[in-house]
Amino acid sequence: MNAQQKLHQLEDWQASIAAARLEKCPQSLLEMIPYADFIGAQAKIENDRLLYWLDKRPTNIGNPSLPAIHGGVIGGFLELSAAIEILYSLEIAAVPKVVDFSLDYLRAGRYKTIYAKCNVLRQGKKLVNVTATAWQDDENTPIATARCHFLI
Repeated sequence: MNAQQKLHQLEDWQASIAAARLEKCPQSLLEMIPYADFIGAQAKIENDRLLYWLDKRPTNIGNPSLPAIHGGVIGGFLELSAAIEILYSLEIAAVPKVVDFSLDYLRAGRYKTIYAKCNVLRQGKKLVNVTATAWQDDENTPIATARCHFLI
């Protein structure tokens, strides 16, 4: 890909981000990322905040005897949610790059819908710190939490 094509691709990406913000449609950002479709990640605005969810899918099962969602899918879902939170909430048009990602598994992610919310804790000139929390039945009983640092 030459420099002209890269510039055009960046301009398309920035226009898509701006359109998602204007239309209040974070799902359109997820639709641009193949991994989001692969695991079934979705997003919407609820009570003026972004809410992410992952419907149950047989391909996301890691332990069929429970059954439970694979820990890597949960981690990928939280990382993806944190990146979309940055793109949608902050005045950033470039794709944030993961610098550090720390994940705590608190409970088994049963074979049912997983929800997540993110919180941008700090935005500096080059780094953004985001927390992401996933739960299933009760938001006060998380199944996993993540601390993410992104280069912007």
